[in-house]
Formats: sequence, structure tokens, C-alpha cells
Amino acid sequence: MSKLGIFVFAFFLMGTLSCGNAKPQNEEAQILIKTEYGDMKIKLYDETKEHKKNIEKLVEEDFYNGLLFHRVIQNFMIQGGDPESKNAEPGKQLGGGSLDYTLPAEILPGYYHKRGAVAAARRGGPSNPEKRSSSSQFYIVQGKVFSEGALDTLEIMKNQQLAQEMMREKLTAAQEEIEQYRTNNDRDGFNSRVAEIRVEVDSLIEARGLGFKFTEEQRKIYSTVGGYPSLDGDYTVFGEVVEGMDVVDKIAAVKTDKNNRPLQDVKMKIETIK
Repeated sequence: MSKLGIFVFAFFLMGTLSCGNAKPQNEEAQILIKTEYGDMKIKLYDETKEHKKNIEKLVEEDFYNGLLFHRVIQNFMIQGGDPESKNAEPGKQLGGGSLDYTLPAEILPGYYHKRGAVAAARRGGPSNPEKRSSSSQFYIVQGKVFSEGALDTLEIMKNQQLAQEMMREKLTAAQEEIEQYRTNNDRDGFNSRVAEIRVEVDSLIEARGLGFKFTEEQRKIYSTVGGYPSLDGDYTVFGEVVEGMDVVDKIAAVKTDKNNRPLQDVKMKIETIK
């Protein structure tokens, strides 16, 4: 073989070896959660990039190794990732631990709380109006099957909740005006103004298409496979179990105390799947 031929062959061989070791750009990122009950393989969504980047970083740092699934509710979910759960004393109430940052919500309509969904926990209530996620705590949905009637009821409840939240915001913004009606003991004026705000809220919801409605896909999944639809729109779903749902079921079935902490610690170890 000529020198040129040897050079071309070597160059081709190096390129082949390099490509063979490279991870295809379109290959989904996955992590493996190991427990004494078995392993769960989790696919991370590219579209929830902040959550994906965050959990990959924590996994590479071995942050989760030795932490517990500290909150377990059968037919609902299993939750873990509290940094205070490592070596926690038996019976200690867990769930309040966190790192020194939160993540912006990445609540996307295509990712919902079907059976096997992996989502970020967060602080609820008025103190977290942006629905920012915990930096480390997550939960895996076990869920249950819902009837079409139950899904109809959930839609109504979620739309009522949305209207109430918007009413609260509008009333807070008009607080001085509302207080003036009260000071003047003008009940008719007060009721009239509140009614106007309610009409304004209803109009905004309709005009902006903010009303909550399950898609046909969601209805099919929730009424056959199962999940926990009442959480939709409130928490960021950033992945799903692709192998090991039987492990989720086993953990969800363990005996727990009054705070839903397993009586026998369920420790985790998480690795990146290369």
C-alpha cells in the first residue's frame, strides 16, 4: 500500500472509532434510579431543558446517592430528593429540605401526569405564584385510572380554581377602592364592583383561552392507563419511566407512618446512562 493509501486508511479508521464512541445527538438522555426494590430507567425531556440540565448536574455530582424516597402514597406517587433525608433519624418528618435555588417552571401541555411521569416538587400556595420547582425534590406518578365523569369534574374544579386565583389578584389590585366601599358602608357599591371584576375575569379567561381542558390524548391515557390529572398545569413534568414501573408499584406499597414516610428507609442511587 502506498504512503497516501496508508494515510487515508488511518484517517478513515480514526473517524470510524470516533463516531462509534460518540453519543448520537438525537439520542434521549436517560438516568437510572437504583433501589433495593429494583431499578427505574428514566427518560429526560429535552424540552424541559432547565430541569434536565439541573438533574444531570446533580446526578454527576452523586448528590442523590443515599437519599430517600421520603413520601410514599399508594395510587398517587413516590417522592424523594430531600437533601435532609440522607442519614435521617427514623420517624423524622422530611420534605422541607432544599438547595439554595429554585428552577423556573417549564409546564408544557404535551407533558402531563400520566402513570410513570417524573415531575419536580415545589412549594405551593401564594408564596410561589410562578410555580418555581424545587432544585432537587422530584416525584414519580403511580396514579390510578379515572372515569370520564371524574375527568369532567376535575376540569370544572380546575377552571373554578383559576377563576378564584384571578379574582384574588384583581381584588388585591383594587384593594383601596374596595376598602372605600366598606368604609362608606356602601354594600350595593361593593357588590356591584366585585361583580364587575368577576365579569372581567371571566372575559379574560375566555379571550386568552386560559380555560383548562384535557386533550383527547390525556383523556384516553387517564381513563385506561391512569395517572394523576389534578396535578396538570401546576407542576413541571420533565421525564417519564421507560423501564421499571413495577419498582414504582413495589415502593408505593410499602408501609408508612402518619407523614407517609416509609417505616423502612427506601434509599436511592442515581446514575447517568451513557
